Amino acid sequence: MNVREYYSYLSAARAQLWNFLRALPPADLDRDLIESGDRFHSIKDLLLHVTDVEDHWVHGIVLGDSVQGQYPHDWVRPQAQQYDLNWILEYGREVNGRTTAFLASEPDLHRSVKLVQDDPASDTVTLDQLLWNVMTHEVRHTAQISLMIRQLGHTPPWLDYMRFARPQATPGQAGAPDADLASDGPGSEDLGLEDPADL
Repeated sequence: MNVREYYSYLSAARAQLWNFLRALPPADLDRDLIESGDRFHSIKDLLLHVTDVEDHWVHGIVLGDSVQGQYPHDWVRPQAQQYDLNWILEYGREVNGRTTAFLASEPDLHRSVKLVQDDPASDTVTLDQLLWNVMTHEVRHTAQISLMIRQLGHTPPWLDYMRFARPQATPGQAGAPDADLASDGPGSEDLGLEDPADL
């Protein structure tokens, strides 16, 4: 699986999570469920943080064109209860759309990226490594949000990869064609779900 394929999955799972969260009582989204947390306390705090991290690394560091200025807030301690959920999701859709377009342009994933742009001695990683960092960061916080949903007494949506991947026939299955069945895996067109930008 490559970055573009996995980001397509994350986009589809993100859309499902956002739709689910829209149906929850607003007070649940603002409830302090991480009382000992230094920066993040609620589901909305984590939603905003996940978008901030993607915007910072992909659009700020890699592309030099961060979206965050269009959605001013304190990214260190977001205190997201002051923002409407739709505002947070609009910011997320903007970042998602830009990242999707960037990946569709087939960037060189082996290119070096400086982690601190104005520091000549900055460490570097490949673009591929940076993107995997962004995506695994989101997966970890999505799991945290799912746990918080359960703490609130709700059943979170099923967001596992297998929910979104279409089954692939293998040569050992009855009726499977003998042709080359190798697949690059699910792209956004294979997931059968709406683009988050359309929600």
